[in-house]
Amino acid sequence: MTANNTTTTSSGCRFADYFVICGLDVETGLEPDELSALCQLLQASKGRDGRVSSSTDEGENYEQSPLRRTFKSKVLAHYPENVEWNPFDQDAVGMLCMPKGLSFKTQSDNRDPQFHSFIITREDGSRTYGFALTFYEEVASKQICSAMQTLYHMHNAEQYDILHTSSTICINSSESNSDNCSDIPTGMTKLQRFNSYDISKDTLYVSKCICLIAPMPFMQACKKVLEQLHQAVTSLQPPPLPLESYVYNILYEVPLPPAGRSLKFLGVYGPIVCQRPSTNELPLFDFPINEMFELLGLENVLQLFTCALLEIQILLYSQHYQRLMTVAESITTILFPCQWQHVYVPILPASLLHFLDAPVPYLMGLHSNGQDDRSKLELPQELEVREEAGSNKDLKVHCDKEELKIHQLNIQIREIFANRFTQMFADYEVFVIQPNQDKESWFSNREQMQNFDKASFLSDQPEPYLPFLSRFLETQMFASFIDNKIMCHDDDDKDQILKVFDARVDKIRTLNVRTPTLRTSMYQKCTTIDAAEKAIEMRLAKIDHAAVHPHLLDMKIGQGKYEFGFFPKLQSDVLSSSPASNKWVKRSAPAQWRRKDRQKQHTEHLHLDNDQREKYIQEARNLGTSMRQPKLSNLSPSVIAHTNWKFVEGLLKECRNKTKRMLVEKMGREAVELGHGEVTITGVEENTLIASLCDLLERIWSHGLQVKQGKSALWSHLLHYQETKEKKETVLGSTSSTGIIQDQERRKFDGFAMPPLKVSLTQDMRHIQNIGEIKTDVGKARAWVRLSMEKKLLSRHLKQLLSDHELTKKLYKHYAFLRCDDEKEQFLYHLLSFNAVDYFCFTNVFTTIMIPYHVLVIPSKKLGGSMFTANPWICISGELGETGILQIPKSILEMTFECQNLGKLTTVLIGHDNSGLYAKWLVDYIVVRNEITGHAYKFPCGRWLGKGVDDGSLERILVGELASASQETDERHCRTPPLQQSPSMIRRFVNITPTSRQKLNTGQIQESVGEAINGIVKHFHKPEKERGSLMLLLCGENGLVSALEQVFHHGFKSPRLFKSIFIWDFMEKAYMYFESLEHTDLAQEENWQTRAKNFCKFVAAINGAPRNIGKDGKFQLLVCLGARDHLLHHWIALLADCPLIAQMYEDTALIKDHTLVNSLIRVLQTLQEFNITLETSLVKGIEI
Repeated sequence: MTANNTTTTSSGCRFADYFVICGLDVETGLEPDELSALCQLLQASKGRDGRVSSSTDEGENYEQSPLRRTFKSKVLAHYPENVEWNPFDQDAVGMLCMPKGLSFKTQSDNRDPQFHSFIITREDGSRTYGFALTFYEEVASKQICSAMQTLYHMHNAEQYDILHTSSTICINSSESNSDNCSDIPTGMTKLQRFNSYDISKDTLYVSKCICLIAPMPFMQACKKVLEQLHQAVTSLQPPPLPLESYVYNILYEVPLPPAGRSLKFLGVYGPIVCQRPSTNELPLFDFPINEMFELLGLENVLQLFTCALLEIQILLYSQHYQRLMTVAESITTILFPCQWQHVYVPILPASLLHFLDAPVPYLMGLHSNGQDDRSKLELPQELEVREEAGSNKDLKVHCDKEELKIHQLNIQIREIFANRFTQMFADYEVFVIQPNQDKESWFSNREQMQNFDKASFLSDQPEPYLPFLSRFLETQMFASFIDNKIMCHDDDDKDQILKVFDARVDKIRTLNVRTPTLRTSMYQKCTTIDAAEKAIEMRLAKIDHAAVHPHLLDMKIGQGKYEFGFFPKLQSDVLSSSPASNKWVKRSAPAQWRRKDRQKQHTEHLHLDNDQREKYIQEARNLGTSMRQPKLSNLSPSVIAHTNWKFVEGLLKECRNKTKRMLVEKMGREAVELGHGEVTITGVEENTLIASLCDLLERIWSHGLQVKQGKSALWSHLLHYQETKEKKETVLGSTSSTGIIQDQERRKFDGFAMPPLKVSLTQDMRHIQNIGEIKTDVGKARAWVRLSMEKKLLSRHLKQLLSDHELTKKLYKHYAFLRCDDEKEQFLYHLLSFNAVDYFCFTNVFTTIMIPYHVLVIPSKKLGGSMFTANPWICISGELGETGILQIPKSILEMTFECQNLGKLTTVLIGHDNSGLYAKWLVDYIVVRNEITGHAYKFPCGRWLGKGVDDGSLERILVGELASASQETDERHCRTPPLQQSPSMIRRFVNITPTSRQKLNTGQIQESVGEAINGIVKHFHKPEKERGSLMLLLCGENGLVSALEQVFHHGFKSPRLFKSIFIWDFMEKAYMYFESLEHTDLAQEENWQTRAKNFCKFVAAINGAPRNIGKDGKFQLLVCLGARDHLLHHWIALLADCPLIAQMYEDTALIKDHTLVNSLIRVLQTLQEFNITLETSLVKGIEI
């Protein structure tokens, strides 16, 4: 689309560069177009259920009569011979004017003219547009008619031989096949139908094409020019002037309208109007975009649009060339402000079919012979109302209603798409990475350089955008868009499309300063449609210029003679050169209308009545004062003080509203129940709320700056602070500085033997500076804010930053917000309220960064941890990934390692290799800490790992909880319940000392099962972003596994007083019982057999897994797999009916009470509607 706005001075004056005539060259005769014929043959073969006809072996399609064959067309003439700014490409024009080649018809065929347009892309990427009208002329050459007759005789003879041979075979066959023989009359009928040209009876017609080659796509105007020229040769009356006069006029005397202007010129029979958008409107687009929606439907258009944005290969398929062009141009125009950067051939000539094998993204159009086009109109909802709300119905425009409707629909749809891009990329400029070197050096090395801070930009976006945006930012079209931005610092250098987009972005950002809005994935209504429509209507209502009318040329007598039904070769001598004195060549078009432009603006202003004028002036004044920070020059001190106080007060109020909004959103329904908000305001993505807070902080830090440095005022202040502190440290020569605080509250980690992290503003800055993915100052400032919020240190860090009064005075003027003590204190107090809730806004956003983790294993102090001889290992899993097996130094049981961000930690798999004399290990708990965010997770264990002790497990899965940084929970305002943890040491010692087991009655057990199931149901009914870890609800202290253990423990007979009891022993015996029944002839119900087979398959798979997870671990795995595959309620019913129950359980056991068992089954059935996904660490090695 670049070519639309980048034409040379001389080419910028002419409406059209060339007039071309293509068709049959009588001198060379009929030349078969072999490549096009092959393409048509393949298409026809595919059309017959994918079967290729037997006659294809001879290279001839049975269906292909001479009238349907493809013959080469030629460029018969083009005027002028050449223009320097656009050299004539005869091959390209010839192929694209008549992509199928020549076509022949008789008087009985439909011969309506067909219009299509095309594009020629030059080597430098600029484009020229072609507009072609194909019609049929009678063949006057006797030789051509005779040649066609000869071809028909040959074709009919060949087909007769084929049919005669097949009929003879059919008659002589010993096993006559009536089906095959019945095909012969059909074949004969087809032969008669194709025998349709008789030189003595029929009139032969051949296709011919007239074409305009133009620098800009004025499709509607060019179509009218060509249609009127064709009408001139098919009318009974000759045209008023010779055809040369009209062609000369369009080539040399009709100028290209300048930006923002309209032009009227005369065709053969009537006036033609075209209008061109101004430099602050969307680029010129003259194709009917609504046709794309009519043909494809809204869903398909959006899918095609997505494919184009992600640079996927696109092949359009239609039986109409103009539809291919319309859809291709429509889909590329709504990519604004981006431009398609790859192969773009909206009409692919049949001879270039091999282009489809290109291993690059492309957008191509291929002609088909199908009849399946959609005609149902599906448009975006916003457009349905537009027709009723027309702007000015009394306005008389110089074009028909249909054309005006196309203009209106075009601009409506394009404005909606452009508005979406503008809203999504309103802040893109601050994430552009400006190069340090000069333009030439940067341009030569740009392939190796990053030009956009993708990680920081994505961190601000709503979650639903991320899957698409993360791919879109990697495309060539986005990279080129940012390259254009880097190369064009000044408005004069800017690409026109970039200039229009930046103006729109600036307008949105200015409005957001006045009335701050949140980024949201909800559609934001387009407000620019009315103004864009009105601009077009005004241009069409009041024509800015009328071109010179066509006139008689200096032609010799006898030239330009009219001949009905034939478009002649024109007189090249009069069309070969432009007039000697052409005012459009002598001076540039914009200069002509500069004076007229001023007059027009003045007239428009005079036509306003006094009330309207006063209204506009007042609006302009309000806009100027409210959208910007107050200008304090040339005002009295009292006015300055009042204006500044008002602005500071506005910032403080906005801060209060934002913090409340974020807390209400974080607390969700709980906050609404407490009366802190409405249900309607929840549901905005956390990312966008934090991005909005970052915008506010930047505005606060920008207020009253002495000198602006860089794009982020906050990061600039932080860098100054860091530099000051580092200088002081150097002078003092000690590592401890005032920037690092030993936080006593952060020592109280529930008795952890892990040294506390130091609270340091500058250390958090260094963490951000070490993240290679973040490239810009704005990105670094936002990442630092996110990290501080996650660590609950934002208010504290900013207070420390502002405590350096000397630095603040140096950087800010006396009226700046940051130097107003009362407002500053209130501002920090509002930020302190964020400590009431838990944010993971750093961990969840920067998912690919490397993070150091510190692991500490605490063995039991009483039971011989020091004698442990085996080699321990650990595998840590989080919401974003897992570490794999890590060896732990057994001497210290502590280590620090670095890996890609794991997200919130969920489970730890711990074990050992069972080596040495004393390979028994009693682990109390494990602590894992993220060394950047300071989040520490505690994973309680309280179980032995070793053969011959406890349940014989060498590895255990532990579920963790986020450890509170302080025991002083009274200061924590969060009412969110703490995360569950893996079953604690007290409950697990049941297996070692059964006498200490807490015996629950059946009612309590039922209640615990109900609560566990209820927790899982609630989990799935929450919005996805509010869900916790499902592993906690399954394997946690009060989880489903724990509840079902209580069910099976109730009434379980103990063989000996001090022997450990394991449910898995019962499961294995049940497995053996069901297995033995399979080998007997006892008839059972089909459902019962299926359940038993499933149960045995799962138990066998768990026992056969290459893992040493122990008996309790195996039961846990069985329950989780049963929940995943919705089999638990079947297994409970199966086990309750098993005869082994009588031997292994007391009469009072819950599992023997049919009423209670049925109740348990009904509760477990509620899990069937949920899709339960298990963590990889749990099901590793299980092949089911």
